[in-house]
Amino acid sequence: MADPMRIRAQVAGDKATVRVLMAHEMETGQRKDAAGKTIPAWFIQEVSAQLNGKPVLTAEWGPSVSKNPFLQFNVKGAKAGDKIAVTWKDNRGDTRTDEATVS
Repeated sequence: MADPMRIRAQVAGDKATVRVLMAHEMETGQRKDAAGKTIPAWFIQEVSAQLNGKPVLTAEWGPSVSKNPFLQFNVKGAKAGDKIAVTWKDNRGDTRTDEATVS
């Protein structure tokens, strides 16, 4: 299982800015190791976010996203104390969900 995501969500006016740092190697499947063998592709394919259980973001990613990706988005109507949950799933079937409280 991958390391936990670092999620920060802060309210400003009627919206919250959510910042997420995901720990993932994100291999494209095009690089070679020291022995000349191709390193298999391993990357996040699906990302979703929920505010208090209600979906607010869905995204499909591919192999061109960098290692340890950073994602930032705004959510209208979020208030301090609300829960933001972010989930990713990679092409190997691994998945991770982490949660943060809006401040």
